[in-house]
Amino acid sequence: MSGTIFTTTPDVELPIRLGESGQSALPATTVMAKFDNACAKFGDLPALRQKLSGEWKVWTWNEYRASADAFAKGLMTLGFQQHDAVNIIGFNAPAWFFANMGAIAAGGVAAGIYTTNLPEACHYVSDHSRAKVVVVEGAKQLAKYAGIAARLPNLKAIVMYGEPMPANVPVIKGVAVHHIDDFLKLGSDVPDKDLLARKEIQKPGHCCTLIYTSGTTGNPKAVMISHDNLCWTSATMLSTLQALGPNDSLISYLPLSHIAAQMLDLHCPMDSGSQVWFAQPDALRGSLGETLGEVRPAVFFGVPRVWEKIYEKMQQVAKSTKGLKKTIATWAKAKASSKNNSLQFNSGKSKPMMYFLARKILGAIHKKLGLDRCIACYTGAAPIERKVLDYFASIDLPILELFGQSECTGPHTVNTPTAWKIGTCGRPLPGTESKIDPDTGEICYRGRHIFMGYMYMDDKTKETIDSEGWLHSGDVAAFDDDNDPNIPAPSGFMSITGRIKELIITAGGENIPPVMIENEFKLAMPALSNCMVIGDKRKYLTICLCLLVDIDVDTGMPTEKLAGEALETSKKIGSAATTTKEAQTCAKWAKYFDDGMEVANNQTTSRAQRITKWTLLDTDFTEPTGELTPTLKLKRSVAADNHSKAIEDMY
Repeated sequence: MSGTIFTTTPDVELPIRLGESGQSALPATTVMAKFDNACAKFGDLPALRQKLSGEWKVWTWNEYRASADAFAKGLMTLGFQQHDAVNIIGFNAPAWFFANMGAIAAGGVAAGIYTTNLPEACHYVSDHSRAKVVVVEGAKQLAKYAGIAARLPNLKAIVMYGEPMPANVPVIKGVAVHHIDDFLKLGSDVPDKDLLARKEIQKPGHCCTLIYTSGTTGNPKAVMISHDNLCWTSATMLSTLQALGPNDSLISYLPLSHIAAQMLDLHCPMDSGSQVWFAQPDALRGSLGETLGEVRPAVFFGVPRVWEKIYEKMQQVAKSTKGLKKTIATWAKAKASSKNNSLQFNSGKSKPMMYFLARKILGAIHKKLGLDRCIACYTGAAPIERKVLDYFASIDLPILELFGQSECTGPHTVNTPTAWKIGTCGRPLPGTESKIDPDTGEICYRGRHIFMGYMYMDDKTKETIDSEGWLHSGDVAAFDDDNDPNIPAPSGFMSITGRIKELIITAGGENIPPVMIENEFKLAMPALSNCMVIGDKRKYLTICLCLLVDIDVDTGMPTEKLAGEALETSKKIGSAATTTKEAQTCAKWAKYFDDGMEVANNQTTSRAQRITKWTLLDTDFTEPTGELTPTLKLKRSVAADNHSKAIEDMY
């Protein structure tokens, strides 16, 4: 299916949604033209840095481009054609970038795959995208494809990076297995003019990237992103910040199969010339803090769980601080909180007296965190607790929430360093339009960031993009009255209040937004890590609670051992419990949950939203058990299935 608004096939050129003036009227271009421009501007300056054997290896922009071109030529020797697909599965590394940009240079499309995907999930993506080449990191990911390659009729080659080629390379009929170093030499005889011809036939309205949604239900959908989507959105996002340049640094650590990481790590740097430093593969298991200290990035994006982990560590540090040092720190935090509350958009207030001194005191904390040079700290992809936002504001590191989806190439609303409100997702990007459906409260929006369509999924595409180009987000939202005069109203600060598909409809017919209730429970009980409201087609609402627990370093799985705020709470309430099992049978913990439930219930807007019963689960929700997506969104149906007995016991 194709038309002037959307398409479901990757070989269609869609017209560009050019506006008449302002940001929406930016000239359309292609990713490779932007890459050319970056190399012309920044050629011999550092582009990429990766730590190898304890030393940071540097690739200049010209070297980065040469490797991407070499990868493209390698593809061409395999008969790779325009609109063919390359899949990439592995942790962030220069090779990931070379493969991604090489696929685009050769006229194809690139699709990342989450490293945690099991073989059958990998098979779905590679089969659905009709991948000609799959790029894998190391023997572990290679083994996944050795077992499924025979069922991938379009697959011609597998390319491995990150490790030396294993001694026993799997033999797969019809599929060559190359090491990245060899593959970059494979097309050395391909004339430059042949590669140039591939670039010259690319159009801004062509598809160049697939983002497979992590999917809270069913198989993932392939979000088709055009050259113009990527180029316009990266330029527009950067227009909301003060200028970044070649001396500024970013850290690449979030999954590159996700649009947020691709936008921040791959595409924005081509506009700004900023350097990308690759974190270690165990970044989210502990080494990110060390990398932050070394790199001291200018911009840092963290999903809520990243900020929560930093918050939890800082809480432990604060508890061990005593005497005069604690008094000074408390005073400085109070000044910073006052400043960040008073300087939110349109407050009309000024900085508190002696703030400059508090800033100096808190600067030491910023340096320890590696965020002393950060001009903007962002979060998105999932809800974040208000207590976390308030804490970082108190140490003078306000976290700027943004809202978006893969379907809008990343961001749609953003808080900026000059226009932000704690607890909102910011205002719409310049050059976009928004509206709220009067019947459902759903936010819909359109602009040059709206995706082309879901590949090979006509019905899903029609459900999401209407005939006028409005993207129906599925999220329930509200705007305040602080409209941006340069953007059509509503263009105030937006808050997400729920998700249409997540609305609980009780047996009495009441529509209940669970996220709002869950946020109140976590605010009332800091010991909680996660919670989930239950009540669809039920007579009353209940809730599953998860306490903060230790994570097993080897498996990445949560344990039953209480950690952080949960362990501290156990001591505060006089409980001897050190595990969730012990807390489940502890009267003091039961009182903690009863009291917390009462506090949270008092914040509800109607009796129908009150929780009647709670149950404490054995451990936290987790991605490996399928309860969380790779971006840590809750898969309610999976979590409900996994804990069905505990849920039924409440009824």
